[in-house]
Amino acid sequence: MSDSTYMTPLSQVMKRLEEKGYGAEFRTKKDKGAVLDDGDKSYSAEDLKIVKVYRFEGESDPADMAILYAIQANDGKHGYLLDAYGTYSDEEQQYHIEFIKKVPADKDERLDDID
Repeated sequence: MSDSTYMTPLSQVMKRLEEKGYGAEFRTKKDKGAVLDDGDKSYSAEDLKIVKVYRFEGESDPADMAILYAIQANDGKHGYLLDAYGTYSDEEQQYHIEFIKKVPADKDERLDDID
């Protein structure tokens, strides 16, 4: 996401994250916190940290409006959490937003070359 002239597509950023070990998806579940790739273990906001944030704003396509969070769990697991906003947000959006607000941030410099 360099500037308004050119923005790296979401799919390319996700591919680069996967190459760096952040290919699994965290999903927020209303009464479970976050679950990694629909596994059995759930994580509270305190178990996670956001290490990089990527924002995508579609100038011509509302489907491109998203925020992608690179996430590390306290047990060493890595992944991402995708947050669609605008037209494509869902009914659990408020829970999702409140959960993300509780996750602390701590930058990972290994992800600085992805944007």
